[in-house]
Amino acid sequence: MPNYVAGDLRDQLAHAGYSVVSAGLVVGSGGNLSARVPDADTCWVTGAGTWLDRLDRPDFAEVRLADGATVGGTVAPSSELPLHLATYRVRPDVHAIIHLHPQTALLLDALGERIRLVSTDHAFYLRRIVTTPFRPPGSAELAEIAAGAAADGAHCVMLAHHGCSVLGETVELAHKRALYLEEAAQLTYRALAAGLLAVLPDGPADYSAALARDDTVSA
Repeated sequence: MPNYVAGDLRDQLAHAGYSVVSAGLVVGSGGNLSARVPDADTCWVTGAGTWLDRLDRPDFAEVRLADGATVGGTVAPSSELPLHLATYRVRPDVHAIIHLHPQTALLLDALGERIRLVSTDHAFYLRRIVTTPFRPPGSAELAEIAAGAAADGAHCVMLAHHGCSVLGETVELAHKRALYLEEAAQLTYRALAAGLLAVLPDGPADYSAALARDDTVSA
């Protein structure tokens, strides 16, 4: 039986926000979250400047996907709203986006080091990680480059000197992917610090190949 938070998407996003802060993936208000009901023309997005471990339903803005206009309410949406909207427009299969500033993943990306998918969990949930060049936070250019990087089905996009954009068909799946992305980054960094990165392989090639052929393969 599913054991994730049920019901209102805002409650699910609030749960994810508390979790990623508790896991050390966020400092201050370093990120923003969104979700939408499948085929809906609006989405919920965290309000500007909100602390992700203190979210409640009034801390979310409902906005239209077509033009980003707020639907009722008094909360201004996150300044990264364009990133969320642009991604939803090119990925109708995506119903949740978690944008964070995780320290280890950011450090490796800044060093030009590829995050290794060490475990079968990394391979299963992340599949691959796409990197993008720097664009100013909140800008139309950032939204365009993030959406473009995810357009071919990628679930994890690293935004240089900024953060990550992690996608999912559900809030739960996007949440899991965000946690596994940082775990993969931490393992990669440990190998780098130990001087062993050159011999650290990605997970079993035959398992990754099986995943590419058949999405029913389990983690």
